[in-house]
Amino acid sequence: MPTQSSLRIVEMRVTPIALTDPPLRSAFGLHAPYALRTIIELVADNGLIGLSETHGGDAVLRDLEAARPLVLGMDPYALSRLETALSGGPTAPTREPSAARADVQPWEGKLASPARTFGAIEVACLDLIGQATGRPVCDLLGGRYRDTVPFSAYLFYKHAGIGGADGLAENSRAARERGDFLAREALSAESLTTQAVEMCAEYGFKSLKLKAGVLPPDEEMWTLVCLRAAFGPNVPLRIDPNGAWSVETAVAVGKELLAADALEYYEDPVVGAAAMAEVHRALPDLPLATNMCCVSFADLPENIRLGSIQILLSDHHLWGGLLNSVKAAKICQTWGLGLSMHSNSHVGISLLAMTHLAAAIPNLTYACDTHYPWQTEEVLVGGKLKFVDGSLPVPTGPGLGATLDRDALAALHENYLRADLAHRDDIAEMQKIEPGWRPKKW
Repeated sequence: MPTQSSLRIVEMRVTPIALTDPPLRSAFGLHAPYALRTIIELVADNGLIGLSETHGGDAVLRDLEAARPLVLGMDPYALSRLETALSGGPTAPTREPSAARADVQPWEGKLASPARTFGAIEVACLDLIGQATGRPVCDLLGGRYRDTVPFSAYLFYKHAGIGGADGLAENSRAARERGDFLAREALSAESLTTQAVEMCAEYGFKSLKLKAGVLPPDEEMWTLVCLRAAFGPNVPLRIDPNGAWSVETAVAVGKELLAADALEYYEDPVVGAAAMAEVHRALPDLPLATNMCCVSFADLPENIRLGSIQILLSDHHLWGGLLNSVKAAKICQTWGLGLSMHSNSHVGISLLAMTHLAAAIPNLTYACDTHYPWQTEEVLVGGKLKFVDGSLPVPTGPGLGATLDRDALAALHENYLRADLAHRDDIAEMQKIEPGWRPKKW
């Protein structure tokens, strides 16, 4: 058997999958019946297989295929060399800061291909290294600081339905039969509060995040009031309008929420670092968080200079992997910024990577986001990961602690082939039920 020092990657498998996704709403439209993800397997010359998961769609697949010649034959420890090659060389300039706009989908313009591609490969390399050395991935990131990682309930206004091949109308009938938070319509403060109660009863979450920018702001503010009444004063609440509000609306709503002591933090109420800074000047006592105006190292200088954010929502898929996310956390600590973690639709490989990362970062002190309760399928042996009182225990075995269920992977790949989706487009999906719909600025 090859020694650790001679470990080499001899095969790279890339499998696109599609997960059943309920018809969840955001400021940018409606989730399609399927969410796209990509599973990466790196096979080493000693037979070990490192796993990773990243975003889905044609662009992701093209980027990973372009990286294949760099990956095959590489030593999984040689991550700096791979990152440099993908970024264009050691003297390549840092990419331009992202420019989130109100009239495009929030992920457009912020998925820097080199960082995303490198991050996807890096996680699989770290999984390989962890397996080869007998150490969990969190030990490779600086060591375990905590043994459990808390997550937050991620609440959505939604149409009736559970997603998948049947489509919205058929799922409405299924929703009436099931009657649980996955299936039931939630387009009012009262129905969304019922959703929150059911989700927390099942998973034990101790904090709540509302995806907003869907209903008029006063109705979304009333939703927070209902949540506060249902859960009491000690459950942290967050709201994320995805930049759908004007500065004037954000300040007016923020003042009322401050007076009611209703928010732990205010996530992306407006678009862009300058507008976020304007809101902060008007609401200095209400922390602003982002996953839109600061999604890379190139975005940090402007946001720090303007005082746009007080909490960074990191995402290893966007920031170039786990080790870069640890570096971002140190910058946050240096500049006095709080730290949490962003999520989109995912299976357990991403969730395990998030858990190892959060375990190794002392200053990640806010419960992390996760869409995981909205996904019913899994690609891991043993099925869905289990939350305990709203938290996940940090795995103690080697690597990520993930083993692929080959049958489940094949079934989700078949979903992908049937779904025939090249990329995510919430606007187009919303227009299927409301022709001509466009994102609204409140």
